[in-house]
Formats: sequence, C-alpha cells, structure tokens
Amino acid sequence: MGFGQIQPRRLSDDIVARIESMILEGTLKPGERLPAERTLAEQFGVSRPSLREAIQKLVAKGLLVSRQGGGNYVVDTLGSTFSDPLLQLLENNPEAQRDLLEFRHTLEGSCAYYAALRATEVDHQRLRAAFEALQTCYTRAPSKISRAEEGAADASFHLAIAEASHNAVLLHTIRGLFDLLKRNVVTNIGGMYAQRSETRDMLMSQHRALFEAIIEGRAEDAREVSSRHIHYVQEVLSEAQREVERTARAQRRQGL
Repeated sequence: MGFGQIQPRRLSDDIVARIESMILEGTLKPGERLPAERTLAEQFGVSRPSLREAIQKLVAKGLLVSRQGGGNYVVDTLGSTFSDPLLQLLENNPEAQRDLLEFRHTLEGSCAYYAALRATEVDHQRLRAAFEALQTCYTRAPSKISRAEEGAADASFHLAIAEASHNAVLLHTIRGLFDLLKRNVVTNIGGMYAQRSETRDMLMSQHRALFEAIIEGRAEDAREVSSRHIHYVQEVLSEAQREVERTARAQRRQGL
C-alpha cells in the first residue's frame, strides 16, 4: 500500500481559516472594516506577506473586498437575504407580512431557546444593553420617538438574542432579515398602537419576560414567551384588519 506525502499547510491558509471562522460566528460583520494590516498581523502573530496572501485568497472567495487606499472590508452584501425591491414588495403586501410573522414565530423561538442555554456573560452584557435601549424607547412618550427608532431598537434586541444563541445559521438568517424585520416591526406597531391602548405596556412586559428567561437560563420558558409575543402581535393585527374590513363594508353600504 502506498501513502502519499503530506503537504505542509501554508500559514496563509491558517489565517484564511481564522478570518472565515470570525465571519461565520459573527465577530466580523458584513461591511465591517478589518484592522490595518500591521495591526492585524501583530494580533495574529504572523508576517504581513502571509497576511496579504490570506487576504487575496479571501477576496478571491468573495468574502472580502479591498479598496484602494481604504483598507479591507467584509463584503457588505454577505448574508443579504432580500434585495431592496423585494423588501418593498414584502413590506407593502399584507399577506407577506402575515407570512413573516409566521416565520418569526419559528425562528425567534429557536433563537431564544438556544440563547438561554448557551449565552455567555459577554452575551448577557450585550443583551442587557439592547434590552435597556428598547426599554428606554418604551418609556418615552409616543409623540417623542419615531416608529423607525423604536423599530430599530426592537429588531436590535432580537438580533442580540440571535447572537447569544451561538448558532451560525440562525444568526446569519436573522442578520440577513434585519432590514425586513425592522420594517415589519415599524409597520406592526403603527397598527397595534392604534388598535389597543395597552399594546405598548404589553410589549414592554413581553420583552422583559423574554430577557429575564434568557438571562436566567430558562430555555423552554424563553421559547414559550417568544411564542406568546408573536401570537399577541398576530392577534392584535388580525383584529385591526377585521376592523378595517368592517369599516369598508359599512362605507360601501352607504355608497361612500
């Protein structure tokens, strides 16, 4: 039996593997600029020629882009699930909004479950910061904060949960859907606040319960709270839609 020679692994391949791992785990984000070559070489403990060779390989793979005089960046389209035109179509279609809520029900429940099981102290700190930013939005009068700002804080909280799940597929799915998720929240809260006066207090309570379940490591509770949260949103929006339909019928009967 013959045995082929083992080819030594190039140092640049080890650097490629490290950077790929950082992208996959979410440490390096789409559009993020890498440190300067000298700094990055020192952090990795490698020579600058080996680092340059690794960067060239990552550029060829479509993971990085080098800008003349501007450094190296993770490609900003990495993980983009939907194009801007498709985002607009989904945002303006009521059935698509319903579909997104159903999708969120499954996705966010899993993120919450695994975050409760796996979150580290660093994850807890990031999650607490996102939660406090969202609570700050809730404590401000609706007239003093835009829906866009509140929607961004809500989406960022759920993204922090996805990061704490330590599941690369869940994380990159949520990141790829971030703009759509943010727009969905903005659309939802407008209709919900108009439909029920207690909605803001209810959302505040639900998010607090979700945060506490994750921090305390109660995985099944975290998934259940996430499920109840989405069910509540679906219930209020369905109620609002039925009200719109009843109003339209009444106006048609009067010939308006």
